[in-house]
Amino acid sequence: MTDIHPNQRVAVLADSQNLYHTAQSLYSRNIDYSSLLSEAVSDRELTRAIAYVIRADSPEEEKFFDALIDIGFETKIKEIKTFGDGSKKADWDVGMSLDAVTLANHVDTVVLCTGDGDFSRLCSHLRHEGVKVEVMAFKSSTAEELIEATDEFTDLSEEEDTYLL
Repeated sequence: MTDIHPNQRVAVLADSQNLYHTAQSLYSRNIDYSSLLSEAVSDRELTRAIAYVIRADSPEEEKFFDALIDIGFETKIKEIKTFGDGSKKADWDVGMSLDAVTLANHVDTVVLCTGDGDFSRLCSHLRHEGVKVEVMAFKSSTAEELIEATDEFTDLSEEEDTYLL
């Protein structure tokens, strides 16, 4: 990683759904959020760490949410929506983007833990505001426009034993 100094203020925003589904589909494993946070902060000053999660009423959920808090994340929880046709939807794109824009005046770097290309415009905006943007995700499922829009990309697949349980 480049341009890291101890006084650098960092916010880490983790799109838990995106990370979970990718880790499951590629490796049938779960994300090691403790390592993810530690590597994202990397000897800098953590200002905020937020994990965006979906409540889908699965049995292990509350334990997972508690574990995230123990690791040092705030959790923002959204209920899954089920539509009349049986389809389900829940995402945090707008919430994560609003938090990132709000935090921009208080941090030097925003680390987005997601491969969702919808965040490429956010990266451009934050960089325009003078905030360094780093993305941590699995390259094979990360949108090319997101990689291009970030200052630094960390491919979690390159160190799966660090980032996966």
